[in-house]
Amino acid sequence: KKLISTSFAQESKHFKSDWQPTLFETENPRFCAEKTAVCGKIFTLTHDTNGNGIIDIDDLEWEYLTGTGDFRSPEVTALRDEADIIITNPPFSLFREFLAWIVEADKQFAIIGNMNAITYKEIFPKIMNNRMWLGPSISSGDREFEVPKGFVDLNKFTGEIRDGKYYQKVMGVRWYTSLDHGKRHQKLQLMTMAENKKF
Repeated sequence: KKLISTSFAQESKHFKSDWQPTLFETENPRFCAEKTAVCGKIFTLTHDTNGNGIIDIDDLEWEYLTGTGDFRSPEVTALRDEADIIITNPPFSLFREFLAWIVEADKQFAIIGNMNAITYKEIFPKIMNNRMWLGPSISSGDREFEVPKGFVDLNKFTGEIRDGKYYQKVMGVRWYTSLDHGKRHQKLQLMTMAENKKF
């Protein structure tokens, strides 16, 4: 089994320019400040690199991509074609395009998107034709995400700070997936006519 993850280069219109790389990157011999500013990264988890008998986060390895890490690039598209399952949180503004990119390759997926995406003309037919459905979790539609400190603009931050960490609540999100799960086969619990009249 291989776990592959990619990241965009930090210097882009989506990120603050004063973003600081993590110690995970800077303490690695392959770290290069110039490349970090313009190149995406690929993270792989394939084997027990430290010899402790288990494969976990401490065995994560990474290297720079040639390009920025944009999913539309030939480099990342080649990684998509290698994948069995795609699990990610794509930019909501590119949700339609990203989903089309996955469907084009006929890959299984679990991606986070805005609840309103279910109404998109590109999305609803896929749900109607059983090509995708909602995931079993995040049923409330609200989720809280930890935000790296370097990404936070304190003038606009509306989340919470706890134990020195920044948390932002994102409203109205759901998992969209083509992975089967038991919850989607459960019958709806409907009320009888007598119960409707009573309540």
